Amino acid sequence: METLVIKGAGLTIEDVVNVGRHGQKVELHPDAVKRINACREMLERKIVAGEIMYGVNTGIGEFSEVVLNDDQVKDFQKYLIYNHAAGIGDPAPIEYVRGAMLGRINVHAHGNSGSRLEITQTLVDLLNKGVTPFVCQKGSVGASGDLAPMSQIALLMMGEGKAYYKGELMDSKIAMEKAGIPVPGLKARDGLATINGSNFLTAMSAIFLVDANNWLKQAEIATAMSLEALKANMKPYSRLLHEVRGFKGAVRSAESINKLVTGGDLKEGRVKCKVQDAYSMRSTPQVIGSAHDAMAYARSQVEIELNGVGDNPIFFPDKNLQLSGANFQGSPVAVPMDMAGYCITMVSVLSERRMNRLNNPALSVGLPAFLTKGAGMFSGLMLSQYTADMQIVEQRILSAPACIQSIPAAADQEDFVSMGMNTAIKNFQILDNAYGILGIEFMAAAQALDFRKEEYSFGHGVQKAKDVVRKYVDFLEIDRPLYPDHTVMKELVKSCEILTEVEKVVGSLEKY
Repeated sequence: METLVIKGAGLTIEDVVNVGRHGQKVELHPDAVKRINACREMLERKIVAGEIMYGVNTGIGEFSEVVLNDDQVKDFQKYLIYNHAAGIGDPAPIEYVRGAMLGRINVHAHGNSGSRLEITQTLVDLLNKGVTPFVCQKGSVGASGDLAPMSQIALLMMGEGKAYYKGELMDSKIAMEKAGIPVPGLKARDGLATINGSNFLTAMSAIFLVDANNWLKQAEIATAMSLEALKANMKPYSRLLHEVRGFKGAVRSAESINKLVTGGDLKEGRVKCKVQDAYSMRSTPQVIGSAHDAMAYARSQVEIELNGVGDNPIFFPDKNLQLSGANFQGSPVAVPMDMAGYCITMVSVLSERRMNRLNNPALSVGLPAFLTKGAGMFSGLMLSQYTADMQIVEQRILSAPACIQSIPAAADQEDFVSMGMNTAIKNFQILDNAYGILGIEFMAAAQALDFRKEEYSFGHGVQKAKDVVRKYVDFLEIDRPLYPDHTVMKELVKSCEILTEVEKVVGSLEKY
């Protein structure tokens, strides 16, 4: 993987995954280095001139009117980080922390933050040499930046806090010594410039969107399997039908599902079907399509944030100007990401409804009740639906928007906050349940297709998906404990192996 050159622009959600999850190396563009140095020079001139600047020579929050003397300016940055390193509980996954550091480097690359180059370069070195700060996931309210988690990153600038290095958690000073990374220390502005943006929740959102897109593509694969098993009428999947309405996501979804059933008897019209199916069968392109469209909007907002200047104050060297505002506010990301999360819940509900049709003999077009040969003695996949339903209820509980949940803080100086970190955390919980729900539909659809395989042939993509499922879960001939099957199917969906293998057969499911 080539080194990612960071220049303050062009960063994508895939870049966050590549750096955060896959360890891609990064470097600062020479122009970014010039901009960072130019901004620092301006800041130092203003300090010498005695200009009052928020968070540089004043306190913060409710204490923003307290002016610091020259002796206090340097120590203030240290105590700022100490005070704000106030998270709680379990550590965030390493990929989230690495993604947040990448985002912060890209903010600095604009040359509007005023910190020393040594601070930004230390973040680069931490990524490239595999030193990852220990960061409590909970603590940010998503405004004034992700102050609590970002402060645990900033502790390393003083050789303090904890860090992971080569799989071990140790004092950060030791980790940095082992990796050959100098401790830069904190001078005026450096601490606040490291923490004052919504980089943590934005990195989490970027990773979520990549994973959610892969999940939605697999939801289309499971849909195609269930449609084949239920002898669906495929006319509602006509491209023409969706183009005349105009939603891009619906066109994309219909085309993906058509690719998956191509080559099978159902698509070729050799299987008798109803004139009109239930909504859970015929409206899938409209439902999954709306999720695609929501994710596309969320992606646009997240990538604006990844490439913008989220900081306070912000310096403009070419104008010899500093402005204090609220570009740390997480709402522009939290709002679309709340929507992205509940869209995963929506598509999960649709998946469970198809699984219900596969189980219910009144709805399954001749499949045996609960997909078992021995109804009465055996209960087949009856309880699999219970497990799916429980997970959907949890998703629904988590789908309430966090962006409306503000609680005022800091003596009402910070009287509206985005709660975007809550959004980011719960979205991954929603997605975790979605892996399990979709795994159960895959398992039920494979079981149903095995009952149909003597009647007609399946689309090439559907057949490949069923073959992958059968590598991990056997046909349910007689009842057995199903929790191992449910769990292995959840992990299979999370791994994207079904998606990878199916796309080898039918091509990409991402374009229309």
